[in-house]
Formats: sequence, structure tokens, C-alpha cells
Amino acid sequence: MNNTDMLILFLITLCATIFFTWYIKRILIKARIADNPIVSEHRHKSGTPTMGGIAFLFTISLIIALYYQNTPILLVSFIMLAGGIVGLVDDLIGLKVKEVQKIVVNTSSDVITLGRLDVEPNEEVRVATPKAKAEVDDLLKDGKVEVVGEVPIKTEPGELEKIICQIVLGLFFALTGIITAVGGFKLGVLAIPVVVIAILGSINSINLIDGMDGLAAGIVGIASIACCVYGYLFGPASIIPPFLILSGLCLGFLVFNKHPASIFMGDTGSFVLGTGYAAAVLVCDIPYFGVLALGVPIISVVVSLLHRAHIIKLPVEPLHHTLNHYGMSETRIIVSYWGITFLLCIIGILAKMYVF
Repeated sequence: MNNTDMLILFLITLCATIFFTWYIKRILIKARIADNPIVSEHRHKSGTPTMGGIAFLFTISLIIALYYQNTPILLVSFIMLAGGIVGLVDDLIGLKVKEVQKIVVNTSSDVITLGRLDVEPNEEVRVATPKAKAEVDDLLKDGKVEVVGEVPIKTEPGELEKIICQIVLGLFFALTGIITAVGGFKLGVLAIPVVVIAILGSINSINLIDGMDGLAAGIVGIASIACCVYGYLFGPASIIPPFLILSGLCLGFLVFNKHPASIFMGDTGSFVLGTGYAAAVLVCDIPYFGVLALGVPIISVVVSLLHRAHIIKLPVEPLHHTLNHYGMSETRIIVSYWGITFLLCIIGILAKMYVF
């Protein structure tokens, strides 16, 4: 593809995403399919339509129809479409309420323990864990906490079911046979586990970071644009088209998803971006730069895993919600995460220029 063809590809993706997001948003509002955040600091966002990632599926279908003869574009688009379908099923299951959890506030003058959390005076927390649910009644009787609200918890597939679906996505992509070497290493049959791990890691990283207005779309957009710049500077030019698609999807969605967001992407969108980014990095064989550019979500996953392993303790997971919990504004967190992503990309490009 020459420069004009790549510009056309980007503009088609951008404009189609803007249109389809606008259209899907209207449908979701009429259908009253809306988010109901469980994080106390975000309860004011209740009622914002979610599952906006459906717009990505329409855009990707258009790209497949127009560029089916371009193998890298076709295969990356294929896996994004498959990932989006898996995320859509997850979102649809989540429409059913599993349980309603209490929100309580510490009305005492002392720090109290509820579940795994140390709750400061006047601090609100959600009664989520079995241990917290067993303790809250005694705290209510003693007058140490008061119930200030309730939040519905959506039904979700089990962790094993999610992992199996993501492994299947990785297998689908590995079986295309397009990935034979990564980072200068010939893989042979090892390509299958490498692809599966890459898809798993990317999906979960982007899915976890998708918790604030424009956070995931902005990070993936910056990383994808940086990968385009990397391809332009260091070649080959075939690196650029898959990342142009990702850039167009993210920037088009940010028209409606930037703070204050009027639509959320849901698992449908985060699975599209997760599978698409991993697939693009593998197809274009830029694993070192690709991983570095996605450093912020990867670090966030590591922090969450340390929390779940009881090595560290977070008042609320993931890390960006903890920062918000301790008083850092949402816009500051978003700009900080975007800025760190941009800085990592600059470091990667400069390192390629002057070190490697």
C-alpha cells in the first residue's frame, strides 16, 4: 500500500467508527442498556450506555469487505471480529444481575476492618467478599457502619470459562499459520503457545485498564499511532496498515468516549482492541516495541495479580480505581496514563534509533 492508500484506510476506519458509534449509542439508549458502576467514585456515571464496542464490529466488517485481498489486514480484522463476538457474549451475560451488594460508610471515629480492607472514618466501601458479608451485620448492630446505598453486581462467566474462550481465540489466530517467527526467533510449533499467550495477555491488559472515560481507547490509540511511526521510520511499510485500523477505531470511539464519556465500549470493545493489538504486533513482528508501548496496562495487570495473591493490598482494584479512591481526579489519572504511554513510546523509538 502506498501513502495515499494508507491514508484512505485510516479515514475509512475513523469515519465509519464515528458513524457506527453514534448509531449504536442511539440504539443502546432506546434499549436502556446502560452501565451501573460498582466503584463508589463512579456511581454518577450510572445510565451511560455500554456495549459501544458493537460499533467496532460494524467497522471491522466494512474493512474486511473492502480489503479482503490484503492478507495482514484480513487476518488482523478476522481475529478482532472473533474477539469482539466473545466480548459481546460476555456483555450480554452481564445484563443479568447476579446479586445486590451493600455500600456502607464507617460512622465511627476509628479505623475498622471489613473483609480485607481497613476502612477510615467516613470512608465508603462496598461489601463484596464473603468475609465482609459475614462481618457487616455485627458492625451494623454496633453502630460502626451505616448502609448508604446498594449496587447491582452483574453475572459474569467464571474465570476458567473466560480463559478457555481467550485460548480458543489465540488458537484460531495461530492456526492461520501466518506467525512463524517473533523477534528474530524461528518458532515452529512454539508459535502456537506464543500466540495464545500474547492474545491472553493483551486482552486481559486492555480489559482491565478499561475503567475510566477514554482510558483504554486513548492508550491503545497512542500505542497504535506510535507503532505506525515505528513502521514509517524503520520499516517495512507493511507494519503500518494494521495499526492504522486500530488507530482509527480508537480515535473514532474517543469522539464519544472521551471525558465525560457518553458511551462505554464494554467487553465487546476491549476484546476487539486486545485481540487486534496482539495480532498486529505479531503479524508485524515488533514484539519488543509493541510490549513497551502497552506497558501501562501490563503494569496494571501485574499490580492486580499481586493484590489477588495477597502480596499487596489495594482498597479497590485495579490500580487506577485505587488512585481515584485516594483522591486523584479521573482526568488527572487519564492524562497521566496517556502521558506515560506516550513517554514509553518515545523511549522505544529513541532506543531503536540510537541503541539497537
